Formats: sequence, C-alpha cells, structure tokens
Amino acid sequence: MPKAYVYTRHGGAETEAFAEVDRPSPGPGELLIAVRAAGVNPVDWKLRNGFRRPGEGEARFPVVLGSEAAGVVEATGEGVTGFTAGDEVFGNTAGGAFAEYTLLKASVTAHKPAALSFTDAATLPVAAATAYDGVRQLDLPEGATLLVTGAGGGVGAATVQIARAWGLRVLGVASEAKKDFVESLGAVHVASGPDLAARVRAAAPQGVDGVYDLVGGEVLAEAAGLLADRTKLITAGAAPDEVAALGGARVERARTAAVLDEVAELVVGGELDPHISRTFPLDRADQALRAVEDGHTLGKIVIEVAI
Repeated sequence: MPKAYVYTRHGGAETEAFAEVDRPSPGPGELLIAVRAAGVNPVDWKLRNGFRRPGEGEARFPVVLGSEAAGVVEATGEGVTGFTAGDEVFGNTAGGAFAEYTLLKASVTAHKPAALSFTDAATLPVAAATAYDGVRQLDLPEGATLLVTGAGGGVGAATVQIARAWGLRVLGVASEAKKDFVESLGAVHVASGPDLAARVRAAAPQGVDGVYDLVGGEVLAEAAGLLADRTKLITAGAAPDEVAALGGARVERARTAAVLDEVAELVVGGELDPHISRTFPLDRADQALRAVEDGHTLGKIVIEVAI
C-alpha cells in the first residue's frame, strides 16, 4: 500500500505518524497524481493543531499532511478536461501531499513547464500564489514602497521578489539572522523587534505606500500606523477581524490555475527563486515539518518522493 505521513487527531507533533493508506481515487473535478515533491508550509501544522479553513468540515482521521504537490497524472475524475495520464503537473491538494499518491483539484492545478523542476513547482501553489495574489491586490504603482513583515519566510521571500519584479521598492522586516537573505532578495532589511515603526521611518523617510503583513499581532498594528491609506494594508498572518479593526483586509486568494501559470513563468524567467533551503525524503517528513514549525526556516522546505 502507498505510504503517507498523517496526523491521527488534533494536537501537537505527538499526533503524527507514518502510515500505509489506500491509493486514492479521483472524484469529480480531481486528478490522481504520483507525487514527486511536496511543499511544507506553516498551515500544515496549524491544521494539525485544529485550525480549519473557511468552509471546511470536520476532519476525518487519519488526515494526510500537506497542501501543495507536484507530480505525474495517473488518472482523472469525472468532468476533468485538459489533463491526461502522464502529464507533469503541480497544484493544491484535495487529499494531502505528504504521500506517494494524492489528489489535486483540477481547477487549481497547472501543467508544469519543462524548465521547472518538480521540487520548485511544489513550492508554488501555497506560498508563491499567496504572495502573487496579495501584491496584485495592493495594486501599487511602479516605484511605490511596500513594507513586508515576515520577509524571511516562504510567502515573504516570494512577496519581496514578485514586488521587485513589478517595479516596487521593498522594505523587508525580519530578524537580524535573516538580514543577508532578505537583502539578497532585493529588499531593504528592517530588523524586527520593539520600535519597528521608528526603524521603518528611518529606512523610508518618505513613508510606505503599502503593507503586506505575514506576522499579525503587534507587528501588524505597528505597521498599520505607518500608512495614510489603510486600504493598502493586507495580511496573510492575522484573522479577518483583527485586520479589519485596523482598516485593512485579508489577502484575497484567487485559487486558480491561471495564477499558478503566472508564478511558474516568473520562476522560469528568473524573476522568482523559491529559495529551497532544505529537502527531505518522505520517510523524514516529520523532520521537514519540524523545520517549518520551529519558525526559523529561510525560504522553503520540500519533501521529495522517490520514483
């Protein structure tokens, strides 16, 4: 039976386990793929802890971990067009990515360009697509200044690069340990910690035109105070009510294959580097998730599944 990494109830790392599971069958609008790589994201351990995405029902245990994958189509479900067995694809999972086989939602699956590796492709559906959606939502003019909090993580690194590719000046908030990394992305590094606003004002005396927050809490509130126009405040790091109270909004996710095509082209064109810091085999999926859960990862972590 195919192998997978699952959680058996809501809770901490103690709920995780390697398991043999049935090979899934694609339902209407789904693709079955043989997984070649799976991206690891903070949302993976948050879901294990009990977080639920809007509109999702109760979890049915065991739940396979992972939200994004790249691989080869094995079969297609009813109503799926544009995909056939053997196609190389990447997208958002309908059944968990840390596995030898998984289901993808055809509506949020794209064909992988030949010049894009499976490993790089597996990083795009969550982090890069979230970054792309947010920068597009802000709709800042070329030459404007964007403040990105949490700039050293997967979404943050992608946000900085996409914003730079679209002609924006970027200030990236991250720890001192991530200074060189943030600057390598093309951003002006601003150290995180108390008195953040003062350091931002020193780095951008003319002010900031937009804020893309990936942290929430006090960081979000302090960053909001730097904006004259709160409609240019968005977050993927705080709850809707928290950012709404500050006059801003959550990132509006498009969740379309067209966005995946766009971010893939940015990678192929050299404007977006997923910055994969480490890869792990499937049988070390627990270590991959710990590397993300500890919060100190630079860029992206990917699980590679042997053929």
